[in-house]
Amino acid sequence: MKIVADDKIPFLKGALEPFAEVVYIPGKQISREILKDSDALLIRTRTVCNENLLEGTSIRFIGTATIGFDHIDTHYCRRNKIIWTNAPGCNSSSVQQYIAAALLRISSEHHFNLKDKTLGIIGVGNVGSKVEKFARSIGMNVLLNDPPRARMEGKKNFHSLNIVLSGSDILTVHIPLNLVGEDQTWHLFNEESFKKIKKGAWFINSSRGEVTDTYALKKALYSGMLNGAVIDVWENEPDIDPELLQQAFIATPHIAGYSSEGKANGTAMIVNSLNKYFILPSENWYPSNVPPPASPYISIDCISKTDEEIIREAVIHTYNIDKDNIRFRLSPKDFEKLRGDYPVRREFPSYSVKLKNGSEKTQKTLASLGFGIVV
Repeated sequence: MKIVADDKIPFLKGALEPFAEVVYIPGKQISREILKDSDALLIRTRTVCNENLLEGTSIRFIGTATIGFDHIDTHYCRRNKIIWTNAPGCNSSSVQQYIAAALLRISSEHHFNLKDKTLGIIGVGNVGSKVEKFARSIGMNVLLNDPPRARMEGKKNFHSLNIVLSGSDILTVHIPLNLVGEDQTWHLFNEESFKKIKKGAWFINSSRGEVTDTYALKKALYSGMLNGAVIDVWENEPDIDPELLQQAFIATPHIAGYSSEGKANGTAMIVNSLNKYFILPSENWYPSNVPPPASPYISIDCISKTDEEIIREAVIHTYNIDKDNIRFRLSPKDFEKLRGDYPVRREFPSYSVKLKNGSEKTQKTLASLGFGIVV
């Protein structure tokens, strides 16, 4: 069999070669001609899978190593009996780490305690639920908005979008891009939405760039309706808006989910789905070459430090978001290269923390986030 794969899918090379011919190509260069005699296609978000690409090819299986699948025309696939799969939740812990780093950076720079603030979470799926866990663990008040979950589970634990917008000091967005339908999210955040947001709030988007109207966001920042923004996802990637880049407090090139674990999980999920579909002998494959963290041991002297300061020190040891911010600002035209050459970032469970003069409460908080605790 023949498989065409995006050459930037991490840890993939060597996994399928025992069973197939694998052709690696940059995602945007994958064409109908290349797919004509291919059985399977493994991609990321940069390959749009629709009739223009797939008509007349022999593709039977598509796997995207990403949570989102708005780049796949699922209706076309269903009509043409093409099986497709994504990787839901693969990088949820990575995005939790990114949001934690962003929140702690904002509070440090602007001299407030997160436990005194309300976090509004728009979209409470795999990612949003882990962001909620972090926020509650450090004492934040939390408001949740997730219409699909509210319909299924009841409205008790959820609030309307208007209530979350008006009642939150910080908003973080974790929703799929839905172009149509009851839960349409394209430009969900527009001029009307930003007018409803609590004046002086913060806005964080690590979901999809197109859920936000760039012009409206710039206007809200320029006018002072918003105090600041953390932007990881952009409309028209990789051709991003330079004015929004300048206005953002933190700007990164769509890497919130780019921990080594997040990448490995996404690749493993689509490889195992492909193996199952084509009845290949490899079962429960997982990359064996995930690189370890450079400094897996964290020692923190807690004397004269608040719980939040201790947690900030631990989180920043695992991921210093400023480095990604600076790299991106120095070379925004290298959007894709910065993603393709992204350095090793390991998640909280890859680290062990020893607290000198620390409280049992802080230890429990760090343990709840996945850190190993050295007594």
